[in-house]
Amino acid sequence: MSKRLLRLLAALLAFTLLAAACGDDDEDATTTTTTEASSDDDMTDDEAGPGTIVDVAVANDFTTLVAAVQAAGLVDTLSGEGPFTVFAPTDDAFAAALADLGLTAEELLASDDLAAILTYHVIAGEVDAATAISLDGQSAETVNGAEIDITVVDGSVVINGTATVVAADVEASNGIVHVIDSVLLPPA
Repeated sequence: MSKRLLRLLAALLAFTLLAAACGDDDEDATTTTTTEASSDDDMTDDEAGPGTIVDVAVANDFTTLVAAVQAAGLVDTLSGEGPFTVFAPTDDAFAAALADLGLTAEELLASDDLAAILTYHVIAGEVDAATAISLDGQSAETVNGAEIDITVVDGSVVINGTATVVAADVEASNGIVHVIDSVLLPPA
C-alpha cells in the first residue's frame, strides 16, 4: 500500500474522530451558549445539534482524516443522510501507520487505494458501543464490502485484533463515531 493512501486514510480517520469529538464539545457549547446567548444566531446553532460526521471531524482537529476524506471525494457521502458508524483513527494512529508503511501523508492522499481504506472504516447503520460489545466474536460488513472482526478484550472493543476503541459513541447528526488507536487496512 502506498504512503499516500495511508496518509489519506489517516486523514479520513482523523476527520471522523474530529467530527465525533466535536459532537461532544458541541453539546457542552450548546448548554453554555443557550444560557449565555444574546442573539438568535447562537440559538439556531444550538438547536442544530452536533453536525454531520464530517463536521464533527473538522471541529475536533482530525486533520489527517479530514484531508483524506477530502482527497478521496467522500465529504458528500459522509455528510449524507446515513446513518453511518465510523471507526475513526486518531492523527497519532495515522502517523504510526504511515511510518509502518514507509509513506508520507502526501503519498497516502494521492493513493488510488485511499477511498477503499477509508470506507473500510465505515459501517452502514448505527452501531453504538453496547451493540458493538454484543457483537463480540462476530464480523460486520463495511461500506467497501470487506468485513471487520469485532472482539472484546478486557472490556474494550477491538477491531481486527489491532485497533482498540479509545472513545465511543461520539454523536453526529448522521451517525456515530468511535475513535480508534490504529488505522484499519482492508484485506488485499
